Amino acid sequence: MRFHPGFRLLVPSLFVLLSFLLTSLAVSAQQPAAGGLLRELALRTDTTRYLLSRNTVMVQNEASLYFYYGQEDETAELEVYPENFRAGKPLRLVRSADFLLLDSLTAVPGGQFYRAKIRFKELTASRFLRLTFMQAPDSVGAAPRTQTVNLLPVTRTTLELRLTDTELFVGEEKVFELSSNNLKNIRTTADWTKGRDIDYRITQEKGGLRLHVLPNALGSRLLTVQAQTERPFLTDNNRRISYALPPIRQDFTVKASRLRFLSVDKKEITLDEVSRRKGVELILDNGRTFDLKRTYRIEEQEEAGGALIAEVFTRQYLTNDRVLCWLRVYNTHRQTDSYLYIKENDQAKYITNFNISPKTTINAVSVRHRGGDWTNSTNVNPGETIDVRLEGESLARARFHFEDVQVIPSDSSIRTDAAVVYRIQVPVTIDKKRITIFNAGTPTGQSLSVREFQRPHPLDFVGVTFGESVRPMTRFNGPVLYDRTVSDVVFSFNTAGIDSDKQLYGKQYLTFDIRTQNAKGELIEMRTLDNVVVCPDETSVRAAFYRDKQCQVGNISLNSLLSARKTYLLDDWSTIIVTVRHTQAQYQEAGFTQKLELVLQRRVKFDIDISFPGGLLTKYKGESSFTSFGGISLATLAQFSFYHPTKINKLRPYKIGAGFVALNAFNLSQDPDIKRDLGLVVLGSVYPTRSDAKLTFPLYLGGGYLMNKRSLFFLFGPGIGIRL
Repeated sequence: MRFHPGFRLLVPSLFVLLSFLLTSLAVSAQQPAAGGLLRELALRTDTTRYLLSRNTVMVQNEASLYFYYGQEDETAELEVYPENFRAGKPLRLVRSADFLLLDSLTAVPGGQFYRAKIRFKELTASRFLRLTFMQAPDSVGAAPRTQTVNLLPVTRTTLELRLTDTELFVGEEKVFELSSNNLKNIRTTADWTKGRDIDYRITQEKGGLRLHVLPNALGSRLLTVQAQTERPFLTDNNRRISYALPPIRQDFTVKASRLRFLSVDKKEITLDEVSRRKGVELILDNGRTFDLKRTYRIEEQEEAGGALIAEVFTRQYLTNDRVLCWLRVYNTHRQTDSYLYIKENDQAKYITNFNISPKTTINAVSVRHRGGDWTNSTNVNPGETIDVRLEGESLARARFHFEDVQVIPSDSSIRTDAAVVYRIQVPVTIDKKRITIFNAGTPTGQSLSVREFQRPHPLDFVGVTFGESVRPMTRFNGPVLYDRTVSDVVFSFNTAGIDSDKQLYGKQYLTFDIRTQNAKGELIEMRTLDNVVVCPDETSVRAAFYRDKQCQVGNISLNSLLSARKTYLLDDWSTIIVTVRHTQAQYQEAGFTQKLELVLQRRVKFDIDISFPGGLLTKYKGESSFTSFGGISLATLAQFSFYHPTKINKLRPYKIGAGFVALNAFNLSQDPDIKRDLGLVVLGSVYPTRSDAKLTFPLYLGGGYLMNKRSLFFLFGPGIGIRL
């Protein structure tokens, strides 16, 4: 096919135009969407300021605000510029497990922007780091407005190899130390590279980085190490991200050993019953002097008398100048320890090298919950992120995975032959009771037990009513004075208020301690209701797993538990005390306790009193003066006493009553001037405020009608009162 000559000139122009369009799309994708909450976001670490409008890079077709960090727990200051500043509906930063909010999002004076301070957690290990901002909706019932900003922590990582000895031997593994300014950011692996003149792998041991090299060819050979990072760095003027560090190149001189080295097709052999008795197939370089159908001994030392490591039985020659063998192993061996010597009649003929490791065995499983210590309990909860440590033998080369569980890369991961550590995220919707641990698709016999959350929830989901609307138990602090008859005390449960989307608490095991007592504090009745199980309702994502016949259905009536005296039969100023607490035996942490103290308050007290007024001053109607002090009288009154409105069973110091007064009833004098009479009276009396006195001296003031004299009169004076 032939093109017009002008078409060749048009191709570069089209390429430039296409590049411009792609760049424009990328820039537009970095800007906040129309109608978003943010006009600008600034993130400052130390003295460097990063802006959402400038410092963004595309990661998996999403714009991310990048920033450089130097510490795992880097502290950053945020300046948030909203599209529209609303004092009544401020922005809010949604909390996350990836950072700690040190200073809340607060509007600065002048209302131009908001400021907050956060501290990140484990930046190298964190994935999908985001800041989510929320604002209350404009109308009732509408969903809140949100905007999420993706963050990309980047760091400048260096990796160096400095050697003084560049001499290697074929088949002999050698270990060198690597230096880096950020050890945690270097990606390590337990697998060797394959098919190179010098194979290598990078591991982390004892807090340092190690480069393991294994030469395969003689002569001057160039080693090229292509290391990867966990966190990326920026290239092309901060427009692209890269995980590949600049390659490390080092020349080595590879020499042959005194004995000829025979390479094998398998570098890892497992010591188990099959490899010990039947053996495994092994392809070995032809040693030229090998005899077929013969067994050769393999030891770790060149001299005679070494421990038997393995035996190799030659079966047949192959066309590529190699020998097919049976290998039976009897002891473990590591390539870094020494060579393996192939012997005939205790004479070393050849050398080779490979690892012989025990069968991968898990002896112990430990779990660490976030913020806790390692524990031997393998119980895990839905929705939580945990660290799992497997301890045993030959674990480094195993390929473990957890059934239906996501493994999260973490810088705290450890991988050695003796122990490996994984960070896993248990799905909140997991429908299994057991998470099986597999090795290369085969069950290991170890597992994690899935247990529903069983944490004490604040008792605000327990409601109580005693004649009014239902109120949460947590609103009652101190005695409640109630001046009406208590027909019943009913406890209800808001089962929708236990679990939420972000916090799961599980079943709540409650104990009700009930006590009633009279006005003097004497016990009337005591009851304890144990193991009341309150289960979250269907709105919980784990509702299907909470179903239990023990779950409380309906309300709890106090009168159904009381037998001696119901609440509506209790005397004045009796007290109903109900203590609701978590059943401690069901939890591993301290539960909550809430107390309801309901006092049957009365405003007025009616009683018949007998007192002995003495020394009364009386004034009769029509007379201008009071009489002289009289003798001791007898008063029988139906009186109203008044209680203090804010104190429990505390009377005010005054009473009002009506009744009879026998004037001078106990005056035994024969003086004819002594006037004895019986009067109908209305009296007010003032009593001392002491409540513990048996003998009191009240003051009386009132008036009435004398029966004998048939006249109205007024009286005033002290008296004597006796309290039984």
